Amino acid sequence: MDVEYSVLILGLDNAGKTTLLENIKGLYGSKGLPPEKIAPTVGQNVGHVRINNVLLKLWDVGGQENLRTLWDSYYTDAHAVVFVVDSTDQARLEECKETLDSVVSHEVLEGTPILMLANKQDKEDRMEVEDIKEVFNKIAEKMSARDSRVLPISALEGTGVKEAAEWLVIRLVRNREYRPPNLR
Repeated sequence: MDVEYSVLILGLDNAGKTTLLENIKGLYGSKGLPPEKIAPTVGQNVGHVRINNVLLKLWDVGGQENLRTLWDSYYTDAHAVVFVVDSTDQARLEECKETLDSVVSHEVLEGTPILMLANKQDKEDRMEVEDIKEVFNKIAEKMSARDSRVLPISALEGTGVKEAAEWLVIRLVRNREYRPPNLR
């Protein structure tokens, strides 16, 4: 019997969530879509990968404002949340902050590891990771003893994706007493 962890990939629309999912699938043995074939997510995309002998079910959920109301229906089954931020979209940073604050404040996610990814670090007009961390750290103060981290990535180029996935797996296994994996 296998154990499986469910991971939510959330963030505003156009943050790079689906590109991240496809990159992770490609890194860990599944066939991922090439970037030019990726369309905006309406609803969800699901991927299964095995990383260091840990099976992950990755839920990439649409980030358009009208779809965010559906996110909390996924929280009960989530073992971790990956929140993807578009580092080139400074105009929506406040909306991003409010959205992430709403996610981490949800009581069902208490004790769940949160990984925030500063995506699109390959772009010239990006915000520095330190600026994004400043926003995240204010929210992290509310998160009690929960594992959290901000990492720079480029989902498109794959930079930092492996490190992010491996950080996540370590936290999921470490947190298995608090949020046991699903049996398959």
